[in-house]
Amino acid sequence: MRKIVFTLCLCTFSTLVFSQDNNQAKDTLKTTVINVVTSYTPTISDAFKIKKNPKIQLGAKIKKKQLKYQIFSAPVASTFIPKSGVAKGINMGVKERLYQNYLAAGFGNNTTPFIELFLHHATRFENEFGVYAKYISSENSIDETPLNSNFSNMNFGAFYKQEERYYTWKIGADFEKNTYNWYGLPSATNFIPTTITAINEEQSYTSLAIEGELIFEDFYMNSSKMNVSLFSDGLSSKELRFTMNPQFQIPLKGIGRKFNDLILDTSIDYVNGEFAQSYSSTSKLEHSFFTVGLLPKYNFEYNDFTFNLGAKIYFTSDLENKISQLYAYPDVNIQYPLVANYVNFYIGANGDLKTNTYKDFASENPYISPTQFITQTNMKYNFFGGFNGKFTPDVSYDIKASYSDEDDKALFIRNNSKSDGINATGLLGYEYGNSFSYIYDDVTTLSISGELTVDVNRNLVVGANGAFNSYTMTNQTEAWNLPQLTGEIFAKYKRNKWYASTNIFFVSDRKDIEYSGVYPSAVSKTVPLESFVDVNLNGGYHFNDKFTAFIKMNNVLNSDYQRFSNFNVQGFQVLGGISYKFDF
Repeated sequence: MRKIVFTLCLCTFSTLVFSQDNNQAKDTLKTTVINVVTSYTPTISDAFKIKKNPKIQLGAKIKKKQLKYQIFSAPVASTFIPKSGVAKGINMGVKERLYQNYLAAGFGNNTTPFIELFLHHATRFENEFGVYAKYISSENSIDETPLNSNFSNMNFGAFYKQEERYYTWKIGADFEKNTYNWYGLPSATNFIPTTITAINEEQSYTSLAIEGELIFEDFYMNSSKMNVSLFSDGLSSKELRFTMNPQFQIPLKGIGRKFNDLILDTSIDYVNGEFAQSYSSTSKLEHSFFTVGLLPKYNFEYNDFTFNLGAKIYFTSDLENKISQLYAYPDVNIQYPLVANYVNFYIGANGDLKTNTYKDFASENPYISPTQFITQTNMKYNFFGGFNGKFTPDVSYDIKASYSDEDDKALFIRNNSKSDGINATGLLGYEYGNSFSYIYDDVTTLSISGELTVDVNRNLVVGANGAFNSYTMTNQTEAWNLPQLTGEIFAKYKRNKWYASTNIFFVSDRKDIEYSGVYPSAVSKTVPLESFVDVNLNGGYHFNDKFTAFIKMNNVLNSDYQRFSNFNVQGFQVLGGISYKFDF
C-alpha cells in the first residue's frame, strides 16, 4: 500500500515540475566546441601517385566559344609607291617643266592679230579656278570680192572646281562672239556699185553658256553634267538649249560575282528657238523639241571576246507640231584578237537621234541665212566592222567599213538671189544669193575608211587617213556639198628645243546648185566645186622653259579654192608670235 502511494506522489510531482519549465525563460548557457589538435605523422601508405596523362573534362560553361568575324570593305587610298628601275641606254631627253599659266600673242599677214591667255590656280584645300580668253581676227584679204570678207572670233570664260569628301563639283561660264560677212555674191549676176554699196553683209553670232558638273565617289550616280546656253545672231534670231546628262552605275554583284556593273547614261534635252522670218515670207519660224533618253551599257569578256552591249532609247516631242515619238537603237560592239597585238577584228551596230540646232548649223557653215527650218535627224541604223592593230611595234593601222541609213539628213545649198544685180530695195544682207539654207533628205551611206600611223623614231611620227563615201539619195539628185573622198597626211617632229608639224588635207569635188533667175526660180543646173589640197605648217623654238617662239602657216600652196559655193578662201597665211608660261 505504501509503495502504491509513493509512486502516485512521484508522478504528480514530476508533472508539476515540467509544467513550470515551459513557462520560465530559457537558460543562456551556450555549448562550447573544443578542438583538440594533435600532431599528424603520415606514412608511405597514405600517399597516392599522379597519373602521367590525366583526363580533364571541362564544363559546358567554361568551354571556349568559336570566334565569328566579318570584314567591312571600305575604299582606302593606296599609299604604296612601287620603286621603278633605272632604264639604261635610253636618252629620255630633258623633262619639260609644266606651268599653270600662259600668255601667247602674235600677228600675221592680212592684218591678223592673235592673243590667247589662260590663268589657273589651285589651293591646298583641293579647289581650283581658271580664266581663259582668246581673240583672232583678219581684215579684208580675199581677192575678187567686192564685199567685206573680214572675220573675228572672240572667246572667254571662267570656271571653279571644288573637291569635297564624297564628291567633286565644278561650275563654269563661257562667252563667244563671232563675226562674219556674207561676201560670196554669185558670179553669174552682175551687181552694179550702187547695189553693192547698199548690201549690209555683216552677221554676228553670240553664245553664252553656263555649265556645271558633279562627280561622285563610291555612289550609284557616277556623274551629272548640266548645260544652259543662249545663242543669238545680229538679226534677232535666238535659241535656248538645256541639257542634263546623269550617269548611273548599277552593281550586279548580287546576281553573281562575275558580273560587271551596268552603266546607265541618261539625257534630258530641251531646245527652243525662233527666226524673225523665213526666206520666202516675213512669217516667224519657230522650233521646239524635248527629248529624254536612256542609254544602258554593259561590258564583259568571254573567251578572248570583248562585248560592249548597249541600247539607246529616246522619247521625243516636237512641241511646235505637237508630235511625240519613241525611238530605240542598238549600241553593240564586239572585238576579237585574231593575232594578239597585231590583228584585232571588230563588228557592231548602232543608231542615234540627233537634235539639230541653229548653233550647230552656224558652226558648220557660218554663212547660212537666219531663216532655217530645223528638225531632228534619225539615224535608223549604222552597221560597221573592220580590223585594227599593228603591222610592227612601230606601225599601227585601222581599216573600217560602215553602212548607215538616215532620215532627214541635213544638207546645205545656196539660196536663190532676190536681186538681179540692180534692185536692192528692202532686201536684207543675205538675200543676194550669198547665203545658204539647209534642206533634208533620207540618205543611205556606204563608207570605207582607213588610218595608218608610223613611229619613225622617238622624235618623228607620220601618218595618213582617208575615207570614201557613196551616197544614195531619196528625193535630191545629189548629196549637196558632201565630198566623196577626203584624206589627210600628218607629221609631228620634236627634238631638243625645236618642234614642227604639218597637216595636208585633200577634199574631192562637191556639188551645189545654180538657179535660172531671180527668186523664186527653178534650179537650172548643178555647179561643181573643184577639189583642193590645203597644206598647213607650224613650228617653234623653246628658248627656255618659259619663252617659246612660234609660227603658223596655212594654205602654203596659195590655192584659190572655194570652201563653199562662191566663197573663196584666203591665200597664203602666216602668223608668228611668242608665248610665255609662268606660275604665280
